[in-house]
Amino acid sequence: MRRADRLFQLVQLIRGRRLSTAEFLAQRLEVSARTVYRDVADLQAQGVPIEGEAGVGYRMRAGFDLPPLMFTTEEAQALVASVRLAQPRLDETLAGQADAALSKILAVLPSAARAAAESLALYAPPVGMDPVARARLEPLRRAAEARRMLWLRYRDLKDAVSERQVRPLGCFYWSDVWTLAAWCEARNDFRNFRVDRILEMTVLDQRFRDEPGRTLADLFRAVEADRRTN
Repeated sequence: MRRADRLFQLVQLIRGRRLSTAEFLAQRLEVSARTVYRDVADLQAQGVPIEGEAGVGYRMRAGFDLPPLMFTTEEAQALVASVRLAQPRLDETLAGQADAALSKILAVLPSAARAAAESLALYAPPVGMDPVARARLEPLRRAAEARRMLWLRYRDLKDAVSERQVRPLGCFYWSDVWTLAAWCEARNDFRNFRVDRILEMTVLDQRFRDEPGRTLADLFRAVEADRRTN
């Protein structure tokens, strides 16, 4: 990779995250941490508003922007592949927005790159997705984004039916099923609920705040700790 290309990529990586360590940047750019330190110092000397320091991490000062980017043919194909794979598995609103965003990107590509992207021989037919479960994805997703409590009537894999009040944290796709990750008030612990096994649901007016031990980040840490011990 040419140094100019590496510097450009370095700026993109830093501006795309809240905080990036030199180790993370070095791994993504396939260079040493020492090279990252030198490149960041050079960018700062040229007026790029990168804040932070070695051993802590780097971030881009708010308000910094670059001119619109142009995608390569391979990048455009990757975007088409991502949208085609995701659309049949997203709720209808997100699927439509993904298609609209992709259309805007393709419209500004050179004709050769656009033709190559649109002719990508990779497809994901909409088969196997429970239409009822798919319809529930949008209200579940919006409840998690708005920090709104949920009431669920749920049938587990043993066909036992229970009613739960939960804090929705996020929706996860596992190859063939969607699950809702949540903090269950009744069990006082994290639980995963298969979306296709939710019998009834109501988005409540009650909102919740992030509390230590009950956040999505806490769930990820618990999963990682369990993975390491097993």
